[in-house]
Amino acid sequence: MSNNLTKRGFEFISENAIKTFFLLCAIVSVVTTIGIVLVLLIETTNFFREVSLKEFFLGFRWNPTIKPTSFGVWPLLSGTLYFTFITALIALPVGLLSAVYLSEYSGRKIRSIIKPALEILAGIPTVVYGYFALVYITPLLRNLLPGIKTFNILSASIVVAIMIIPTVASISEDAIRAVPQSFRLAGLSLGITKFQVTASIILPASLSGILSSFILGLSRAIGETMAVTIAGGNLARLVNPLKPAEALLEPMQTMTAAMVEIGLSDITGNSTAYKSLFAVGFTLFLMTLTLNMVSQFIKNRYREKYK
Repeated sequence: MSNNLTKRGFEFISENAIKTFFLLCAIVSVVTTIGIVLVLLIETTNFFREVSLKEFFLGFRWNPTIKPTSFGVWPLLSGTLYFTFITALIALPVGLLSAVYLSEYSGRKIRSIIKPALEILAGIPTVVYGYFALVYITPLLRNLLPGIKTFNILSASIVVAIMIIPTVASISEDAIRAVPQSFRLAGLSLGITKFQVTASIILPASLSGILSSFILGLSRAIGETMAVTIAGGNLARLVNPLKPAEALLEPMQTMTAAMVEIGLSDITGNSTAYKSLFAVGFTLFLMTLTLNMVSQFIKNRYREKYK
């Protein structure tokens, strides 16, 4: 009897210790997030004491380190959005079609090969993707597009699209496989083809998960740093809306690349240029936060519940 009580007491203490450990881990995560946001807010506030909101958000010239300095964020914002748009054109269709194939058409043996291969792509360091674009993709594209520059946004978009395909494919596949098998059988029993079942029944039923995968993939593309910095160049300029195709062949600077450039430049820690790094980072944080909130809203609003 005494041994049983001792054993139960030990199990009780162990259980409480494990709960406390998990609680501390959760608290560390929350405190770290709050700390990062507070640092961004404080430094961004200090920046806007020296640079007006009008100059930052409505300016069309970005040159924070060379006098005369200018802090207009539009060249960085347009470069980021243009780069993300090209990346989405490549990654989202490929990721979705990969998910459809893995879920609806591939056999178990083929899926066991392709699925891990996609996951390996997500584990490759981003700096490797950047050099891969610079050394292999750009020379290959030069054979098709002779006017392409060594640093260009097209190569950067291609490698980042490859990076986010696993995210889109994995989440989309989970959403598609969550649709009950009875939906597929009901469609086939009506005499329609497997493709029609997939296109008209399965994909609409898993739409919320697919859209969430798209937005999460785009969030990663917007926040990508090293691959874009290495392959895309560091030329802050506005995209000409009348000639968007020409911008593909030219170097461009995204918000993350600008932050890297500022961080590596020869500036003092209390200068306006240094503080602009946090202003750009906070703007980027708001963009990705908005995308994540939209993703969560779509997931909750259009989620299908099956019994």
